Amino acid sequence: MKKKKAIRFAKDGEGIVQVAALPYRHRRGGAIEVLLVTSRRAGRFIVPKGWPMKGKTFPEAAAEEAKQEAGVVGRVGRRAIGNYRYWKRLRKLSVEVSVIVFPLKVDIELKVWREKRQRIRAWLKPGRAKSLMDNPELSSIVMRANGGLQPVMARKHSRGVRRVGHQELRPGRRAGAAARAQLRLDRMLAA
Repeated sequence: MKKKKAIRFAKDGEGIVQVAALPYRHRRGGAIEVLLVTSRRAGRFIVPKGWPMKGKTFPEAAAEEAKQEAGVVGRVGRRAIGNYRYWKRLRKLSVEVSVIVFPLKVDIELKVWREKRQRIRAWLKPGRAKSLMDNPELSSIVMRANGGLQPVMARKHSRGVRRVGHQELRPGRRAGAAARAQLRLDRMLAA
């Protein structure tokens, strides 16, 4: 869905939906880590999300958003693990958006991805991730996910991509928000 179409839906009083992925991995000993990225404008920590895509199911669109925004590829769950709401500014209009969240078991971290210079990505334990997020509904989804992210997975989204180590964002065009987010992350990890 394009932004223009979302504005039309909002003006008509229809609900607006986005899809999101909650990227996660298992560490030694079975501990789970989740991946958060910063928003481009404000530098808030969020999960990768975006508009549904023509020709793709909601889980496939969520996996594509994770690839574009966080540079991760893996197996996406067919069932949503939750949903949350937030207010989005579309031109001169603020609309409530409902976001459907799907789990994404990360197999590969890309060295280069579409929004690398616009975002910071951080692997965190769910408790620490919760402390960085502003949306209480999203925080709740992350904390519930800590109890067990092992749903039946859909197809693997990893064709032709090689495995690489964790790469952090170098602040680019929106260095102010990225720098503030990095500072918050550094302070939290130092505590």
